[in-house]
Amino acid sequence: MAAISLSAIKKNYGETSVLSGIDLSIAEGEFLTLVGPSGCGKSTLLRILAGLEAPSSGDVLIDGKRVNSIRPADRNLAMVFQSYALYPHLTIAQNIMTPLRLRDLSFVERLPVAGAVIGRKKHRMLHRQVEETARILKIDHLLDRKPGQLSGGQRQRAALGRAMVRNPAAFLMDEPLSNLDAALRIHMRSELAELHRSLKTTFVYVTHDQAEALTMSDRMAVMMDGNILQLGTPDEIYNNPRDIRVAEFVGAPKINLLSGHLDTGGHARCAGVVLTRVAPSAFTDVTIGLRPEHLALCDPSDPEALKGRVVHKENLGADIYFHTAIQDGGSRLVVRASPVEGSSISIGQDIAFKRLHGLAMVFDPSGKRLDLMTEPLEQVSEVA
Repeated sequence: MAAISLSAIKKNYGETSVLSGIDLSIAEGEFLTLVGPSGCGKSTLLRILAGLEAPSSGDVLIDGKRVNSIRPADRNLAMVFQSYALYPHLTIAQNIMTPLRLRDLSFVERLPVAGAVIGRKKHRMLHRQVEETARILKIDHLLDRKPGQLSGGQRQRAALGRAMVRNPAAFLMDEPLSNLDAALRIHMRSELAELHRSLKTTFVYVTHDQAEALTMSDRMAVMMDGNILQLGTPDEIYNNPRDIRVAEFVGAPKINLLSGHLDTGGHARCAGVVLTRVAPSAFTDVTIGLRPEHLALCDPSDPEALKGRVVHKENLGADIYFHTAIQDGGSRLVVRASPVEGSSISIGQDIAFKRLHGLAMVFDPSGKRLDLMTEPLEQVSEVA
């Protein structure tokens, strides 16, 4: 295992800044995911950590040792790419064995007679390593096949096996599941999480898929425009985003963002309804965030109800999502309902819904999260 630290990492291509001073510490055995939209710099940061690219400035430290000038092969890091990068003419066993042969057997060829004996013993030992690695990944029955005879998931496991067999200090994974179909991606997410728990090795994982980051990570770093906007556990990132861009990026369906305003008491209102209350602020115009599952259908006579008309209905079996135009001059939001509640509601119908207590976020005009008041909204609403 390895503890990894990135200090003030900057990367420029000519006049274009790709990374703007990244500071990041990754604990031994941690599964950390770099997640963000395409072009945010996450893959560049991973390649700098691997040694495949040099930073314009800043330091990369592995177990406290600065490795900027150390070549990739000597950093003891295993890289798994989006493309499986398997040799098509070799069997799976030969593919997995390749890094061991490159690392351990080059000296045998330079030895005379004794080298043949050492080589045979070494070969048997390497075969045992390959077989054990394949057994862990559940591809031990595929070792005699070639990559073209395997499914996408099996090829991905073979690529993982080639990385694992070296017993690296850390695994670096650059969008390894993006070539798989949706069902297989979901299956491989659980496989990777289970693999991490069994190996207890540091994983640094890059993806643009927030579902992968939420389901596998110990911590996730949300990146945009060459910066880390927020670093935390999946629960922290999802439930307490500190920036509106993080709130929008993480979650499916996306968070509802409504234009609102603050009164002198700090009550955040939209369409005449008080949705929450924030600490004293100099702002009056704000954005209120409500996730679809934080809204519930209610009676139109409820004083906390927002009202709107259904413009689209998504029936996903276990949940129904209503895309609704609310009566505030054009805002739209998505409301989640159970099949029992929502099956009889149709497009064009008027519905009413309200927020579940305590589940609202307020962002200032710059996109920063405002702190909520701790006392119950029901008490302060009566005074306001």
